[in-house]
Amino acid sequence: MVRAQRNCNPLNIRRVAGARWRGQSVLQTDREFVRFDAMEWGIRAAFCILHTYARRYNAFCIRDIIRRWAPPSENNTEQYIRNVCCWTGFGGNQRLAEHEWPALVRAMARQESGLQLSMQTVMRAFCLYKNY
Repeated sequence: MVRAQRNCNPLNIRRVAGARWRGQSVLQTDREFVRFDAMEWGIRAAFCILHTYARRYNAFCIRDIIRRWAPPSENNTEQYIRNVCCWTGFGGNQRLAEHEWPALVRAMARQESGLQLSMQTVMRAFCLYKNY
């Protein structure tokens, strides 16, 4: 089982002092990444981050989102962008609507952790995001 799976955090959301997510496990056993109670809560957190990126940073396209999510100082950002575009069929500079985020998050999880999430799981997380 990969780390992201153990943590129910397929997008490898980092721990930040003082930050608390819905569905975050009481016991945090990973020093670097947040541990969630269920995969849907970890995915929901990713949708919340995308919402923040859109609202605060005007990041609506894959290129802008991933440059912020996976900066070149830590990642091969351009390859990340190419992979996500290939897996989603979206263009790197295409403005994404919120209803397109599930496909984006699914592809980002694949890039981040190698996990092939079912669209059913991603959509349950999207519903959690929309309802909480």
